[in-house]
Amino acid sequence: MYLSMIIPAYNEATRIGGTLEQFTAYLSGKDWSWEIIVVDDGSDDDTAGVVNAFIRKYAYPVRLARLDRNTGKGGAVRYGMLREASGQFRFFSDADGSTPISCIDRFLPLLENGADIVIGSRAHPESQIEVHQQFYREFMGRTYNLMARSLGLTRFRDTQCGFKGFTRTAAELCFSRQRLDNFAFDCEVLYIAALHGLDVREVPVRWINSPKSRVRPVRDSVRMAAGLLRIRANGSLGYYR
Repeated sequence: MYLSMIIPAYNEATRIGGTLEQFTAYLSGKDWSWEIIVVDDGSDDDTAGVVNAFIRKYAYPVRLARLDRNTGKGGAVRYGMLREASGQFRFFSDADGSTPISCIDRFLPLLENGADIVIGSRAHPESQIEVHQQFYREFMGRTYNLMARSLGLTRFRDTQCGFKGFTRTAAELCFSRQRLDNFAFDCEVLYIAALHGLDVREVPVRWINSPKSRVRPVRDSVRMAAGLLRIRANGSLGYYR
């Protein structure tokens, strides 16, 4: 298998169908093997039903993995990467499809030519932000990434863009050491990659923000900051070695 695409999904019944339509239409035009794995992270809406209906309707290599309870985005991505994916290259993407699947064409040549991990960055000067996030979400993101850099956890200005690609080896190394299941897992994985000397590249993306958001500014800001402190503590204790 050449490519595995992991899509973590929690209560995404209204958006996952459109994302699968977009992704499969694009990937079906490629001459390499691929699979899409939707990891239903304990949804209590009809996310699983929508995905299963899509699978029955089309003959694409799409399958559903269901977790018994909501673990968090990081837990769902880790499950997909380690338990379900078989690809030489393993990506994950947000269920809302904010980063169009066509951006993958910028990632794969780098992975094929020596990069271990390639991440999308909305902060890249060549990125096209067609629909911005709400102002408070952009402020939270900038503050979060500034804090992450201040703590020495990363050198990147956008750790949270939900489109990242890994070689099989890099995915197994990073996700087997990952400890956080919440939104801080992106930064944690990049911190682990740096500790192990992996080659991480940053590329521009197109970004079309989905208007639906579950971000709770005060509560989630506290949790995200706490996650960064946990990464720092875990690193100091040698847990990622």
